[in-house]
Amino acid sequence: MNVSRRPRLIILSTGGTIAMTAQAASGGAAPEGAALRLGAAALVAALPQLQDVADIFARDVLAKPSASLTLPDLAEIAKAAAEAATSADGVLITHGTDTLEETAFALSVLVQVDVPIVLTAAMRRPDQPGADGAANLLAAARVAVSGSARKKGVLVVIDDEIHAGPLIRKTHSFRTHAFSSLPFGPIGYVAEDRVRFALSPAVAPPLLTFGAGAPIVPILEAGPGFERESLKALGAGAIEGLVLSLPGAGHVAAAAAADLGLLAERIPVVFASRTGAGETLRASYGYAGGEIDLIARGLIPAQSLDARKARIALQILLSGGARQPDVRAMFQSF
Repeated sequence: MNVSRRPRLIILSTGGTIAMTAQAASGGAAPEGAALRLGAAALVAALPQLQDVADIFARDVLAKPSASLTLPDLAEIAKAAAEAATSADGVLITHGTDTLEETAFALSVLVQVDVPIVLTAAMRRPDQPGADGAANLLAAARVAVSGSARKKGVLVVIDDEIHAGPLIRKTHSFRTHAFSSLPFGPIGYVAEDRVRFALSPAVAPPLLTFGAGAPIVPILEAGPGFERESLKALGAGAIEGLVLSLPGAGHVAAAAAADLGLLAERIPVVFASRTGAGETLRASYGYAGGEIDLIARGLIPAQSLDARKARIALQILLSGGARQPDVRAMFQSF
């Protein structure tokens, strides 16, 4: 970073609670009507302390609750972030919390630049007591223009913690301390105006390219006695890929294994662990429905990705026309 000038920070707004206000009719928050006043420029104007951090340039990309974001929307955010990174010392993206983890992961495989790309959000809207958006925005801005954040990949800053984008998960439905990247934890934190990193990501995720459209890839979670009827119903549909969230290290009821193998002959079937930590195994359990059996039937282990992130990765791969061998090879990189 050139120390002879103030850092340049581009803030991209995509919607979410941080950009919402209550509607008079219902009392609930919404991204339309009055909430349009909380685009990127309004967020910046409401927090004058940002001017002490950097020269701020605000842009609106989207204005949606994050649960409504589509795969093309994620690609649009990634494109806007990549373009902003060419002329900024840091890029800050405001986002909804509901699917922040999917967007952070998508950006980590679609945009890999030295310039920090930082996402932040809010659990409480600006007009509520204890609103957290302003504090999160200020902390994220400090991280985004910090020289120590360069080359660390996509980051998420919330509740004064710095998380690696590929690892972040929303783990509580309403508390302000709602995000975690366990079992690793945050890689840094913000103390007043100081940005501190304790850890640094050792390996970048593979770089993927978005093609077009939004391939149909549902997630199906399995428990004990996984019903074969569910697989038959999916097999009769128009899905283009399937992600399974399986017990343990990637195991399914023996009765369903053969049906999964037949499905994997037609479309990519990726299996992830539903535990929330660890990764799928490859060579420990060989019984019918164990991971050795599933891999032999053509299923693809998600490795360290959970089902939500595996779905994003598979959708991006399929959007570019990837075939089964390409999908299998790419998932080995995670």
